[in-house]
Amino acid sequence: MDYASVQVLFGSPTIWDDVPLLQPAVRVLMSRTLTAMAAGGGPQPAGSEPPTERRPPAPGPYVSAITNRSANLVIRGAMLFSVGVFLSLVLNLLQVQRNVTLFPPDVISSIFSSAWWVPPCCGTASAVIGLLYPCIDSRLGEPHRFKREWSSVMRCVAVFVGINHASAKVDFANNVQLSLTLAALSVGLWWSFDRSRSGFGLGVAIGLLATLATQLLVYNGVFQYTSPDFLYIRSWLPCIFFAGVITMGNIGRQLALYEHKVAQEKTHQD
Repeated sequence: MDYASVQVLFGSPTIWDDVPLLQPAVRVLMSRTLTAMAAGGGPQPAGSEPPTERRPPAPGPYVSAITNRSANLVIRGAMLFSVGVFLSLVLNLLQVQRNVTLFPPDVISSIFSSAWWVPPCCGTASAVIGLLYPCIDSRLGEPHRFKREWSSVMRCVAVFVGINHASAKVDFANNVQLSLTLAALSVGLWWSFDRSRSGFGLGVAIGLLATLATQLLVYNGVFQYTSPDFLYIRSWLPCIFFAGVITMGNIGRQLALYEHKVAQEKTHQD
C-alpha cells in the first residue's frame, strides 16, 4: 500500500473541507497510517492488539542443564566414570586371561573375572583426569586446539587399547624390548593426539603416582604380576598408565569443548 492507496482509502484531504471539524482527525489518521507503513507494518484493523516483539524460544531442559556449570561437571564426571569402568573391565580381562595379572582365588568370582574394586577405582581416576585436563588448560591460558573432534578421540582410544593389547599378547625377546616398544608407542600416542606440554607433564606425573600406588598394592598382597622385573610390577606398566592418562584427558577435553559450544549457542540466542 502506497500514498495513493491511502488517499483512496481516506479520500483527498480537500474533500473534507465541507466538514472542518473532521479535518484534523483525518490528517492525524493518515499520518499514523503512513508512519506504520514506513516501519514495515500496515494499517492495523480496528480493535486489534499492537504487535508484540518476537522472542527466541526458551532453551529446553537439556540445554539449560548443559550450560549450568555444576550440572555440567556432574554430567561430564559421570560420563568419564562410565568410560573408565568399561575400559578397565575390558583391559583387565585381557590381562587376567593372559596371566599377566593374578588375583587371589576368592576374588575371581566377580564380573569379568576382575576384582570388584578395580572398575570403581579406574572410573574415579578417569573422571578426575578428564576433569583436570581442561581445568589445567584454562588455568595456563593455553586452550587445546589440536585435533578437536570426536573421530580423533575415538582413534586415540583405539590406539590405547592396542597398546594394552600388545603388552599382553605380543611376545618379545625380553622385557626391556617390550618396555621400550610400549614407551615409544605411548609417546607416539601423545604426539599424534595431544602435543601439549601440560598433557605430557600430567601424563608423566599421574603415571608415576599410579605406578607407585600399584607397587604398594602388590607389596601388600592385594594382587601380583607374573615375572615382575621392576620391583614388584612389570617395567612397561608406567607406559600403560601414561597412555591411559593421555586418552582420558582427550575425552575430557572434548566433552569440555562441547560444553563451550553449547554455551556459545545459548549466548547467541539470548
